[in-house]
Amino acid sequence: MQYICVFCGSSPGINPDYANMAEGLGKALVQQEFGLVYGGGNIGLMGILASTVLEAGGKVIGVIPRQLAEKELLHTQLTNTHIVETMHERKALMATLSSGFISLPGGLGTLEECCEMLTWAQLKIHEKPCGILNCFGFFDKLLGFLDHQVSQEFLTQKNRALVLEATAPEPLLDLMKPHLRLNSLPNLA
Repeated sequence: MQYICVFCGSSPGINPDYANMAEGLGKALVQQEFGLVYGGGNIGLMGILASTVLEAGGKVIGVIPRQLAEKELLHTQLTNTHIVETMHERKALMATLSSGFISLPGGLGTLEECCEMLTWAQLKIHEKPCGILNCFGFFDKLLGFLDHQVSQEFLTQKNRALVLEATAPEPLLDLMKPHLRLNSLPNLA
């Protein structure tokens, strides 16, 4: 089984449609036989996404720093949970366990995780697809800024093309599939 890592908010956001999109992505992952790797939390879009995957019969791996797990933010129903010591360790393990990455709406942590995986792809640290699920225009300004970076010659068009983008889960997964590695992870659950 291949696992897709999803970065998203620990808040549900102001627009209830963000939660609907997280649910839609969770269902699409299970329907297309992907497991989920995510930050291990039980709140916000993170909790909604993980619970949706589990309710649909899918597998979920959570990776959470001990400090957050001890604050009772840990989702206790996951297929597999890894408790790590640092945020750096968290991102490295999430990257190792995943065949690709998707970003849903979120805050600074989501933005940082998304950008780090894109940077690693640009540097060829990994060759895994990086997608942005642009729910209701949430990422429009970020995507516009990336285009501005290209126009100012700080980002090449080749590296800009590393960002796969769609406004719905199924088309985004379809864009990612040709870039997924053929090997799958051992059964971790």
